Amino acid sequence: MKGLLSRILNRGAPPVEPEVAPASADLQPERPFVAIGDVHGRVDLLLEIDRLIEARCPGWPVVFLGDYVDRGEQSRDVLDLLMSVSPQDTPPVVCLMGNHERMLLDFLDDPAKNGPRWLRNGGLQALASFGVAPPRGGSTDPAALDEVRERLAAAMGAAMIAWLRARPLSWHSGNVWAVHAAADPELPMTDQSDNVLLWGHPEFLRKPRADGQWVVHGHTVVEAPQASAGRIAVDTGAYATGRLTAAAISADGVSFIQTGEG
Repeated sequence: MKGLLSRILNRGAPPVEPEVAPASADLQPERPFVAIGDVHGRVDLLLEIDRLIEARCPGWPVVFLGDYVDRGEQSRDVLDLLMSVSPQDTPPVVCLMGNHERMLLDFLDDPAKNGPRWLRNGGLQALASFGVAPPRGGSTDPAALDEVRERLAAAMGAAMIAWLRARPLSWHSGNVWAVHAAADPELPMTDQSDNVLLWGHPEFLRKPRADGQWVVHGHTVVEAPQASAGRIAVDTGAYATGRLTAAAISADGVSFIQTGEG
């Protein structure tokens, strides 16, 4: 990311030595890249991992796997930073949509219908990051949810909402695909449904793909990052554990870069 996020705070940090997964003859990205797991409102970890990536993989393209908002306390700060980078940067930075961005947008589109689920799943923390109080009538009061929706939309602004709506659901380099949640192992990657890419698939973690395609993903929290059977999992529950994980992916293998605990 050119150290772009790091330079905002003008801070430095020593690199950590990544763990390395064995190389696979099937792992063939067009060029090396870095995939970053679920940030969930932890701008401190986002800035830290940016420094570590700059030290280990300078100039590599970066793809964020979604879930920038909710749960953690700094959703707004995370979005502000990510909106400052783009696929047109050198190196390019791509930000995918996660299911939590989808829930936030669904709330904005229909607060009475979609508000209760979003608020139960970290939306309260996202509201607080924008300085918006929770619904005074409770999470099932349509009038209160409408009021919160108006205040949140005003606090976010049209540009941020449009940026969220424009997030792609997948990205790939060679035979390595980046998605938020999962892919149906029975379907070509180009035929995946939005729902599967955002929310998962029951066979994704159980059945390897037969087409030689690899999938790097977040969404499902793992104790340690993993690369096997055509899947690369990097969601290590950063908002709760303090461990935000990135996968540095090349034809030589997969190395994991991770922030410290706390």
